[in-house]
Amino acid sequence: MDGALPALDGYRMPPEWAPQVRCWMAWPCRPSLWGEGIDAARRATARIARTIAEVEPVVVLAPPALEAEARLQLGRKVEIRLVDLDDSWTRDTGPSFLVDDAGGRAGIAWRFNGWGNREHPHDKDARLAADLLTSLELKVYEGPMVLEGGAIEVDGAGALMATMPTLINANRNPTLDQRQIEERLALHFGAARIVWLPGGLVDDMTDGHVDNVARFVAPGRVVAAVTSDPSDRNTGGLAENLELLRGVTLSGRALEVIELPLPAPIRVGDGQLPASYCNFFIANQAVFVPSFGDPMDERACAILAEQFADRDIVPLDAADIIPGGGGLHCITLQEPA
Repeated sequence: MDGALPALDGYRMPPEWAPQVRCWMAWPCRPSLWGEGIDAARRATARIARTIAEVEPVVVLAPPALEAEARLQLGRKVEIRLVDLDDSWTRDTGPSFLVDDAGGRAGIAWRFNGWGNREHPHDKDARLAADLLTSLELKVYEGPMVLEGGAIEVDGAGALMATMPTLINANRNPTLDQRQIEERLALHFGAARIVWLPGGLVDDMTDGHVDNVARFVAPGRVVAAVTSDPSDRNTGGLAENLELLRGVTLSGRALEVIELPLPAPIRVGDGQLPASYCNFFIANQAVFVPSFGDPMDERACAILAEQFADRDIVPLDAADIIPGGGGLHCITLQEPA
């Protein structure tokens, strides 16, 4: 791995809407996490992969022991690569891909500790980013702190957005303060401005990844999750995020904020887990929006269609991914061209 600093070498992280080579996914394989829902999660993963493969190449990483099952469900349009995995969250465990102005590409392999040591073992997933970059013959930068890909958002114009509990947290980076974390973000992602949100969704097992509460849809423009249900425990936190975002100025202009409603939580056993339309995935020709059989599904798609007039809006049933603690964006990772 390279100990140099990507931004000083001319690299930056492009936004998700930049042209892509392919989408990376992985096969659900941690029985202790998924429980009886693992078969449903695998069917949902296969359906999502096959649908994305209609607009761009998709590669699904799978443990050798699960190759036959994965091939049967994924079909011929989806490529499978055999690797050792702990589970299927490529957004968090895969590399942060970088580009430069000369058409060069590289990537960052951040430290991964199972979302604050919640999931064990996680040693295979901790090696995934570096191994994947090496297999692609791309330069590997070593990320000097714990960071999951779903914890950050970039707008391609120098702004980076994150929630504080997913980075400034003793379960991730106990020896680093906010200034030190900001320095690492700037020097590795090429960010000139860090926008910190107070928190994510209640009961989000990642401590509140930003990709569930706010997403850039263009330079200087975000969609932000909101709820009008006074009984929703997210009401206060989302209102606080919204107020903060409306006060942000980027490059001398106020950040444009578009409200995106939350669906109802997903019932899992005797409890419930949060779901969010912010957890969409942007591909080359389409935006894949999670759907949940919720009355807000259609409204969310309409709002996002206004933001992505150059792409098709494709709803994808993601309800069976939620019990694992993530969503559609969490199981997908774009590789930029």
